[in-house]
Amino acid sequence: MRLIREEWRVRSYKLGVELGVNFPLFIARHLYGQTADRKKVSRPAIRIATAGVAIGLAVMIITVAVVMGFKTTIRDKVTGFGSHIQVINVRSVGTTVGFPVEMNDSLMQRLRAVPGIRHVERYATTQGILKTDDDFLGVMFKGVGPEYDTSFLSENLVEGQLPTFHDGNPLPGGQANSEENPYQLVISKLMAQKLRLKVGDIVYAYFIGEHVTRLAFHVSAVYQTNMKRFDDLFCITDLWVAARRNGWKGKECSGAELLVDNFDNLKQIDDRLTESFFTQGRLDSAGNTLSSSTIQQLYPSVFQWLDLLDINVWIILALMVALAGFTMISGLLIIILERTQMIGVLKALGARNTAIRHTFLWFAVFIIGRGLLWGNIIGIGLVLLQKATGFVTLDPQTYYVSQAPVLLNIPLILLLNVATLIVSVLFLVGPSYLVARIHPARSMRYE
Repeated sequence: MRLIREEWRVRSYKLGVELGVNFPLFIARHLYGQTADRKKVSRPAIRIATAGVAIGLAVMIITVAVVMGFKTTIRDKVTGFGSHIQVINVRSVGTTVGFPVEMNDSLMQRLRAVPGIRHVERYATTQGILKTDDDFLGVMFKGVGPEYDTSFLSENLVEGQLPTFHDGNPLPGGQANSEENPYQLVISKLMAQKLRLKVGDIVYAYFIGEHVTRLAFHVSAVYQTNMKRFDDLFCITDLWVAARRNGWKGKECSGAELLVDNFDNLKQIDDRLTESFFTQGRLDSAGNTLSSSTIQQLYPSVFQWLDLLDINVWIILALMVALAGFTMISGLLIIILERTQMIGVLKALGARNTAIRHTFLWFAVFIIGRGLLWGNIIGIGLVLLQKATGFVTLDPQTYYVSQAPVLLNIPLILLLNVATLIVSVLFLVGPSYLVARIHPARSMRYE
């Protein structure tokens, strides 16, 4: 018997060398390819295990794509109104009273020179009241200049056309403002509905200071972001108009909005900005001390809420990996029990327990691989279908978007595939030790 075992090992080794693979892999591939000879019980077990892996991976891909898409969409909406970093007068921090910053070309250039800053734009805000014949509404007028990045407003425009924004008097020849010579204004759809306004209408705005000032505005465009806190508040006009309502002159404005080239490095860029201004003098030309705040500091509740979504993702990933792992354990145990006679024969011929365990682990890898293939097809397919058609709709009043946003991240999907494969195989290491309890003599009589 010892000579038979030794001869079997030598032949199996030579066969493995000739095939270019190890013997457990060769046996596993041979077993997996026996589609016509699969037993009645193992066939549905293999299908269930494959379906478990496929469903688990598909759900993980869809979950990650939806959460990443949702976080990116909401973040872009918030930064669309407040940019990534705001530089303002330090006296304006934590107050509703605006103090000006002398935002001249020299200061703008210094801000652009900070590594990581890709765009700098001035802005001015002032409060006022929009009034029609039937209703009125308190709003925040945000004035922007010609350097303003209009991509966000363009993406969320529902009616009209964005005007050209000015940092000087937008009326030609210094004409007086009137219904015949109005300033341009971009309002939200919520404002338009409340005041019953449409593109092309003339609306009057009242500004309360030492004296009440009335200005005429022409509704140039209507936007909609579904972020109620912004749509209820902000309307966009020229920088010169908003700054003059505050009594500011020259280059004075509320501050500057900075866009960074990588949002993930926001804190490092803000620290770099702070350090740069400390070393070079953190003052404008009028002697005002400047302060910078990131969008995360300005709207902490929004970003804390978005961070909580990551917890949901981890819970779903853990549940889906567990689903894949337990279905694979069930399938492997059934397959081992059905192959008891084969295991006994291999042991009788001299195969070690380790080689037989590796055979069934390789067999499980083939099942997992097919499940991963179908999981990717289903998961990525549904994500692409949602991206193209938007068939899954949401209530914008609750979720701030009208359809479920998705974002495909290929490196992350590859990581999910590798992690699912590794974790599923690790799940099977313990059950694979069942082969050590199978006795060759008893297995010959096993039915």
